[in-house]
Amino acid sequence: MKRVFLFIATNLAIMVVLSIVLSVLGPALGLQPGSYSSLLLFAAVFGFGGAFISLFLSKMMAKRSVGALVITSPRTEVESWLLNTVARQAKAAGVGMPEVAIYNSPEMNAFATGASKNSSLVAVSSGLLQQMDRREVEAVLAHEVSHIANGDMVTLTLIQGVVNTFVIFLARALAGIINSTLRGNNNQGGGLGGFAYYGVVIVLEIVFGILASIIVMWFSRQREYRADAGAAKLQGNQAMIAALQRLKGNRESQLEGSLMAFGISGAKPKAEWFMSHPPLDKRIEALKQIK
Repeated sequence: MKRVFLFIATNLAIMVVLSIVLSVLGPALGLQPGSYSSLLLFAAVFGFGGAFISLFLSKMMAKRSVGALVITSPRTEVESWLLNTVARQAKAAGVGMPEVAIYNSPEMNAFATGASKNSSLVAVSSGLLQQMDRREVEAVLAHEVSHIANGDMVTLTLIQGVVNTFVIFLARALAGIINSTLRGNNNQGGGLGGFAYYGVVIVLEIVFGILASIIVMWFSRQREYRADAGAAKLQGNQAMIAALQRLKGNRESQLEGSLMAFGISGAKPKAEWFMSHPPLDKRIEALKQIK
Protein backbone atom coordinates (compact mmCIF):
# COMPACT_ATOMS: atom_id res chain seq x y z
CA MET A 1 0.00 0.00 0.00
CA LYS A 2 2.88 2.36 0.73
CA ARG A 3 4.28 1.90 -2.78
CA VAL A 4 0.84 2.41 -4.35
CA PHE A 5 0.27 5.59 -2.36
CA LEU A 6 3.68 7.00 -3.32
CA PHE A 7 3.07 6.15 -6.98
CA ILE A 8 -0.36 7.82 -7.05
CA ALA A 9 0.75 10.89 -5.08
CA THR A 10 3.84 11.43 -7.21
CA ASN A 11 1.97 11.11 -10.49
CA LEU A 12 -0.78 13.48 -9.36
CA ALA A 13 1.86 16.04 -8.40
CA ILE A 14 3.56 15.61 -11.78
CA MET A 15 0.25 16.08 -13.61
CA VAL A 16 -0.47 19.32 -11.73
CA VAL A 17 3.00 20.76 -12.37
CA LEU A 18 2.99 19.83 -16.06
CA SER A 19 -0.52 21.25 -16.56
CA ILE A 20 0.66 24.57 -15.14
CA VAL A 21 3.73 24.54 -17.40
CA LEU A 22 1.59 23.75 -20.45
CA SER A 23 -0.91 26.54 -19.67
CA VAL A 24 1.98 29.02 -19.65
CA LEU A 25 3.95 27.72 -22.64
CA GLY A 26 1.07 27.42 -25.12
CA PRO A 27 -0.02 31.09 -25.11
CA ALA A 28 3.59 32.28 -24.78
CA LEU A 29 4.52 30.47 -28.02
CA GLY A 30 1.36 31.65 -29.78
CA LEU A 31 0.13 28.13 -30.52
CA GLN A 32 -3.46 27.64 -31.56
CA PRO A 33 -5.51 25.13 -29.54
CA GLY A 34 -6.26 22.02 -31.60
CA SER A 35 -3.30 22.43 -33.97
CA TYR A 36 -0.66 19.74 -34.46
CA SER A 37 1.96 22.14 -33.08
CA SER A 38 -0.08 22.56 -29.93
CA LEU A 39 -0.58 18.80 -29.70
CA LEU A 40 3.15 18.18 -30.12
CA LEU A 41 3.91 20.68 -27.33
CA PHE A 42 1.35 18.93 -25.11
CA ALA A 43 2.93 15.54 -25.88
CA ALA A 44 6.49 16.80 -25.30
CA VAL A 45 5.65 18.52 -22.01
CA PHE A 46 3.98 15.41 -20.60
CA GLY A 47 6.36 12.95 -22.31
CA PHE A 48 9.65 14.54 -21.32
CA GLY A 49 8.36 16.37 -18.25
CA GLY A 50 7.08 13.24 -16.56
CA ALA A 51 10.28 11.35 -17.36
CA PHE A 52 12.60 14.05 -16.02
CA ILE A 53 10.56 14.80 -12.90
CA SER A 54 10.65 11.06 -12.13
CA LEU A 55 14.43 11.12 -12.66
CA PHE A 56 14.95 14.02 -10.25
CA LEU A 57 12.75 12.33 -7.65
CA SER A 58 14.28 8.90 -8.24
CA LYS A 59 16.60 8.76 -5.22
CA MET A 60 13.95 9.88 -2.77
CA MET A 61 11.29 7.59 -4.24
CA ALA A 62 13.66 4.62 -4.38
CA LYS A 63 14.65 4.94 -0.73
CA ARG A 64 11.06 5.25 0.39
CA SER A 65 9.61 2.53 -1.83
CA VAL A 66 12.03 -0.21 -0.71
CA GLY A 67 12.69 1.16 2.78
CA ALA A 68 16.42 1.58 2.08
CA LEU A 69 18.61 2.74 4.96
CA VAL A 70 21.46 4.98 3.81
CA ILE A 71 24.79 4.26 5.49
CA THR A 72 26.04 7.55 6.95
CA SER A 73 28.10 6.34 9.92
CA PRO A 74 28.99 2.66 9.50
CA ARG A 75 27.81 0.58 12.46
CA THR A 76 29.29 -2.74 11.37
CA GLU A 77 32.31 -4.04 9.52
CA VAL A 78 30.07 -5.00 6.57
CA GLU A 79 28.77 -1.44 6.24
CA SER A 80 32.33 -0.05 6.37
CA TRP A 81 33.39 -2.53 3.70
CA LEU A 82 30.42 -1.54 1.48
CA LEU A 83 31.25 2.16 1.76
CA ASN A 84 34.95 1.63 1.11
CA THR A 85 34.27 -0.64 -1.87
CA VAL A 86 31.87 1.82 -3.54
CA ALA A 87 34.23 4.74 -2.80
CA ARG A 88 37.13 2.90 -4.45
CA GLN A 89 35.06 1.93 -7.48
CA ALA A 90 33.52 5.39 -7.87
CA LYS A 91 37.00 6.96 -7.85
CA ALA A 92 38.23 4.47 -10.44
CA ALA A 93 35.16 5.13 -12.62
CA GLY A 94 35.52 8.91 -12.30
CA VAL A 95 32.18 9.66 -10.64
CA GLY A 96 31.20 11.31 -7.39
CA MET A 97 30.71 9.17 -4.30
CA PRO A 98 27.15 7.75 -4.40
CA GLU A 99 24.99 7.30 -1.36
CA VAL A 100 25.16 3.67 -0.26
CA ALA A 101 22.13 1.94 1.23
CA ILE A 102 20.88 -1.48 2.31
CA TYR A 103 17.25 -2.58 1.99
CA ASN A 104 15.55 -5.62 3.47
CA SER A 105 14.62 -8.20 0.81
CA PRO A 106 15.28 -11.95 0.48
CA GLU A 107 16.12 -11.68 -3.23
CA MET A 108 19.67 -11.11 -4.46
CA ASN A 109 19.50 -7.68 -6.03
CA ALA A 110 20.99 -4.21 -6.13
CA PHE A 111 20.22 -1.04 -8.05
CA ALA A 112 21.58 2.39 -8.87
CA THR A 113 19.57 5.53 -9.46
CA GLY A 114 19.93 9.30 -9.34
CA ALA A 115 19.71 12.42 -11.47
CA SER A 116 23.42 12.67 -12.33
CA LYS A 117 26.78 10.94 -12.09
CA ASN A 118 27.63 12.97 -9.01
CA SER A 119 24.27 12.65 -7.24
CA SER A 120 23.39 8.98 -7.20
CA LEU A 121 22.43 6.07 -4.98
CA VAL A 122 23.64 2.49 -4.89
CA ALA A 123 21.47 0.13 -2.84
CA VAL A 124 21.94 -3.57 -2.14
CA SER A 125 19.47 -6.06 -0.72
CA SER A 126 20.05 -7.97 2.50
CA GLY A 127 19.52 -11.15 0.49
CA LEU A 128 22.43 -10.31 -1.80
CA LEU A 129 24.75 -9.71 1.15
CA GLN A 130 23.71 -12.99 2.75
CA GLN A 131 23.87 -15.23 -0.34
CA MET A 132 26.89 -13.90 -2.26
CA ASP A 133 30.54 -13.91 -1.18
CA ARG A 134 32.41 -10.63 -1.04
CA ARG A 135 34.07 -10.99 -4.42
CA GLU A 136 30.66 -11.45 -6.04
CA VAL A 137 29.12 -8.54 -4.13
CA GLU A 138 32.01 -6.31 -5.21
CA ALA A 139 31.30 -7.27 -8.84
CA VAL A 140 27.62 -6.40 -8.41
CA LEU A 141 28.55 -3.04 -6.86
CA ALA A 142 30.92 -2.40 -9.78
CA HIS A 143 28.06 -3.17 -12.18
CA GLU A 144 25.89 -0.52 -10.50
CA VAL A 145 28.73 2.02 -10.37
CA SER A 146 29.25 1.40 -14.10
CA HIS A 147 25.59 2.26 -14.72
CA ILE A 148 26.27 5.60 -13.02
CA ALA A 149 29.53 6.19 -14.92
CA ASN A 150 27.82 5.40 -18.24
CA GLY A 151 25.07 7.95 -17.51
CA ASP A 152 22.45 5.26 -18.05
CA MET A 153 19.82 6.90 -15.86
CA VAL A 154 19.81 10.12 -17.90
CA THR A 155 20.07 8.34 -21.25
CA LEU A 156 17.18 6.03 -20.46
CA THR A 157 15.16 9.04 -19.31
CA LEU A 158 15.79 10.80 -22.64
CA ILE A 159 14.76 7.71 -24.61
CA GLN A 160 11.67 7.28 -22.44
CA GLY A 161 10.81 10.95 -22.97
CA VAL A 162 11.06 10.61 -26.76
CA VAL A 163 8.90 7.49 -26.94
CA ASN A 164 6.39 8.97 -24.46
CA THR A 165 6.10 12.06 -26.65
CA PHE A 166 5.45 10.08 -29.82
CA VAL A 167 2.99 7.72 -28.10
CA ILE A 168 0.94 10.66 -26.76
CA PHE A 169 1.15 12.60 -30.04
CA LEU A 170 0.38 9.71 -32.41
CA ALA A 171 -2.50 8.38 -30.28
CA ARG A 172 -4.26 11.75 -30.18
CA ALA A 173 -3.47 12.64 -33.79
CA LEU A 174 -4.82 9.30 -35.06
CA ALA A 175 -7.89 9.56 -32.82
CA GLY A 176 -8.49 13.04 -34.26
CA ILE A 177 -8.23 11.71 -37.82
CA ILE A 178 -10.71 8.91 -37.00
CA ASN A 179 -13.05 11.45 -35.45
CA SER A 180 -12.84 13.76 -38.50
CA THR A 181 -13.38 10.85 -40.89
CA LEU A 182 -16.50 9.66 -39.07
CA ARG A 183 -17.85 13.19 -38.85
CA GLY A 184 -17.23 13.78 -42.56
CA ASN A 185 -19.03 10.58 -43.56
CA ASN A 186 -22.03 11.27 -41.36
CA ASN A 187 -24.69 13.56 -42.80
CA GLN A 188 -25.91 14.35 -39.32
CA GLY A 189 -22.54 15.74 -38.28
CA GLY A 190 -21.61 12.84 -35.99
CA GLY A 191 -18.19 11.63 -34.99
CA LEU A 192 -16.68 10.33 -31.80
CA GLY A 193 -18.30 11.60 -28.64
CA GLY A 194 -16.21 12.77 -25.70
CA PHE A 195 -16.03 9.41 -23.94
CA ALA A 196 -15.61 7.52 -27.20
CA TYR A 197 -12.76 9.80 -28.30
CA TYR A 198 -10.83 9.34 -25.05
CA GLY A 199 -11.55 5.61 -25.17
CA VAL A 200 -9.91 5.45 -28.62
CA VAL A 201 -6.98 7.52 -27.33
CA ILE A 202 -6.46 5.14 -24.41
CA VAL A 203 -6.56 2.07 -26.67
CA LEU A 204 -4.10 3.66 -29.12
CA GLU A 205 -1.77 4.72 -26.31
CA ILE A 206 -1.74 1.13 -25.03
CA VAL A 207 -0.94 -0.23 -28.50
CA PHE A 208 1.73 2.38 -29.26
CA GLY A 209 3.07 2.04 -25.70
CA ILE A 210 3.62 -1.70 -26.17
CA LEU A 211 5.49 -1.06 -29.42
CA ALA A 212 7.53 1.72 -27.81
CA SER A 213 8.43 -0.50 -24.85
CA ILE A 214 10.20 -2.88 -27.26
CA ILE A 215 12.56 -0.02 -28.20
CA VAL A 216 13.13 0.99 -24.58
CA MET A 217 13.75 -2.58 -23.45
CA TRP A 218 16.22 -3.15 -26.32
CA PHE A 219 18.27 -0.20 -25.11
CA SER A 220 17.94 -1.42 -21.52
CA ARG A 221 19.44 -4.78 -22.47
CA GLN A 222 22.35 -3.10 -24.29
CA ARG A 223 23.23 -1.00 -21.25
CA GLU A 224 23.27 -4.15 -19.11
CA TYR A 225 25.99 -5.59 -21.35
CA ARG A 226 27.94 -2.31 -21.02
CA ALA A 227 27.55 -2.28 -17.23
CA ASP A 228 28.72 -5.91 -17.06
CA ALA A 229 31.78 -4.97 -19.11
CA GLY A 230 32.40 -1.99 -16.83
CA ALA A 231 32.20 -4.25 -13.78
CA ALA A 232 34.66 -6.66 -15.39
CA LYS A 233 37.06 -3.77 -15.87
CA LEU A 234 36.71 -2.61 -12.27
CA GLN A 235 36.63 -5.97 -10.48
CA GLY A 236 37.71 -8.60 -12.98
CA ASN A 237 35.94 -10.73 -15.54
CA GLN A 238 35.70 -13.88 -13.44
CA ALA A 239 34.17 -12.06 -10.46
CA MET A 240 31.34 -10.70 -12.60
CA ILE A 241 30.77 -14.09 -14.22
CA ALA A 242 30.62 -15.71 -10.77
CA ALA A 243 28.04 -13.13 -9.60
CA LEU A 244 25.85 -13.78 -12.65
CA GLN A 245 26.14 -17.55 -12.13
CA ARG A 246 24.96 -17.05 -8.56
CA LEU A 247 21.95 -15.07 -9.80
CA LYS A 248 20.68 -18.13 -11.68
CA GLY A 249 19.27 -19.37 -8.38
CA ASN A 250 17.67 -16.03 -7.54
CA ARG A 251 13.99 -15.54 -6.84
CA GLU A 252 11.83 -13.22 -9.00
CA SER A 253 12.77 -9.54 -8.73
CA GLN A 254 10.54 -7.56 -6.39
CA LEU A 255 11.75 -4.19 -7.68
CA GLU A 256 9.24 -2.13 -9.64
CA GLY A 257 9.28 0.31 -12.54
CA SER A 258 12.60 2.02 -13.28
CA LEU A 259 14.20 0.38 -10.22
CA MET A 260 13.73 -3.03 -11.83
CA ALA A 261 15.41 -1.77 -15.01
CA PHE A 262 18.46 -0.69 -13.00
CA GLY A 263 18.66 -3.74 -10.76
CA ILE A 264 21.33 -6.37 -11.26
CA SER A 265 18.53 -8.89 -11.75
CA GLY A 266 15.35 -8.20 -13.73
CA ALA A 267 11.97 -9.84 -14.14
CA LYS A 268 11.53 -12.92 -16.29
CA PRO A 269 8.84 -12.39 -18.96
CA LYS A 270 8.36 -15.04 -21.60
CA ALA A 271 9.37 -12.85 -24.56
CA GLU A 272 12.93 -11.49 -24.59
CA TRP A 273 11.70 -8.41 -26.50
CA PHE A 274 10.06 -7.18 -23.29
CA MET A 275 12.95 -7.99 -20.94
CA SER A 276 14.89 -5.14 -19.31
CA HIS A 277 17.83 -7.53 -18.80
CA PRO A 278 19.32 -10.05 -21.24
CA PRO A 279 19.17 -13.71 -20.19
CA LEU A 280 21.95 -14.52 -17.72
CA ASP A 281 23.54 -17.06 -20.07
CA LYS A 282 23.88 -14.41 -22.79
CA ARG A 283 25.43 -11.97 -20.31
CA ILE A 284 27.90 -14.60 -19.17
CA GLU A 285 28.79 -15.50 -22.74
CA ALA A 286 29.36 -11.82 -23.58
CA LEU A 287 31.72 -11.50 -20.59
CA LYS A 288 33.67 -14.57 -21.72
CA GLN A 289 34.39 -12.79 -25.00
CA ILE A 290 36.14 -9.93 -23.20
CA LYS A 291 39.90 -10.39 -23.34
